[in-house]
Amino acid sequence: MSKLLITAGVVLIVLGLIWRFIGRLPGDIQFKTGNVTFYFPIVTSILISIILTLFFYLVGRFK
Repeated sequence: MSKLLITAGVVLIVLGLIWRFIGRLPGDIQFKTGNVTFYFPIVTSILISIILTLFFYLVGRFK
């Protein structure tokens, strides 16, 4: 269990660093109207979903 938690922690740190450096990807939705800004990171969400799916698949496979 400890190996899983350490691996998950490392993955979360790496994802946080990637998120910081990638910023806003093309395809993310952003609307600016006056002093209201709406931002929905759809492409970033899909990318993170794919990465997490692969991670959990590999963890489950080698368990």
